[in-house]
Amino acid sequence: MKTDHPIYLFLSAGAEAFRVLTGGRRLEGAYRFCSLTIKGLERRLDGIFEPDGHGGPVYVVEFQGQAAAAAWYNLLTKIGLYGEQYPERDVLGIAVFLRESDAPPYLSRVSGADSPVLGVYLDRFLHEWLAREPDNPFVAVFAPLVIQDDAELRAHAPQLWRTVQTAPLSPTARDALAQVLEFWFFERFRGLTAKEIWAMLNLLTPIEETRAYQSIFAEGEAKGEAKGEAKGEAIGKASVLKRQLSHRFGALPAWAEGRIEAASIAQLDGWLDGIFEATSVEALIGPKTD
Repeated sequence: MKTDHPIYLFLSAGAEAFRVLTGGRRLEGAYRFCSLTIKGLERRLDGIFEPDGHGGPVYVVEFQGQAAAAAWYNLLTKIGLYGEQYPERDVLGIAVFLRESDAPPYLSRVSGADSPVLGVYLDRFLHEWLAREPDNPFVAVFAPLVIQDDAELRAHAPQLWRTVQTAPLSPTARDALAQVLEFWFFERFRGLTAKEIWAMLNLLTPIEETRAYQSIFAEGEAKGEAKGEAKGEAIGKASVLKRQLSHRFGALPAWAEGRIEAASIAQLDGWLDGIFEATSVEALIGPKTD
């Protein structure tokens, strides 16, 4: 399961995202969030919270959606590289695992009182938080990862979508969380078309009236497209990519939209993984060709 893109989006939505993903740890004071690549070694730090105007610690957040034998050492390496570049800063690493069983069994000093690394395991608390904070959109977006039964998740889908859409959030934060929830549903229900997933999320609204339907499916249906599982998944991911590029670089030219819409799922995944390091539309998907 690819997680870099949705986790970056989630953490970019604000301090509440940090609290939820770290199991209750709170940012004290103002923080700036960014992604960072250590030059020379090309080590990407997916989520960085840097203190804004105060001496609090820097938090390096890494999410693991599956077992990774080198997870602790990978995080320690990134902490060391960041600290070498900014030796005057106090740095704490937080490794977030979807399941406790995915964490490597060694490095017993992790999460100790003086350890520079903290381990967080979502399966320890997210089920409880979903019941305790049903109206919290930052918790709701993780439901597709923690609700194991497909029928139960389908039953909760409309309420999860409404929780995000009706929460008192800034438009930027709401859009980020909506995209994260959308992404997890696409990953969870790979056998469904994009239209079927949107119908699942919008049961109380005629699907043809939703903005998402208009932007994702209307043109495709007019051309007889959007058929089959792979096509539905590609349309959904292409829509996410186009929205993110538009947020970063402004309105997309027609040639760029056409290239994205014609791309394979593998190519779209690659572009989504690289979007936050790209310096322009052309740098990510290539230059315009005649």
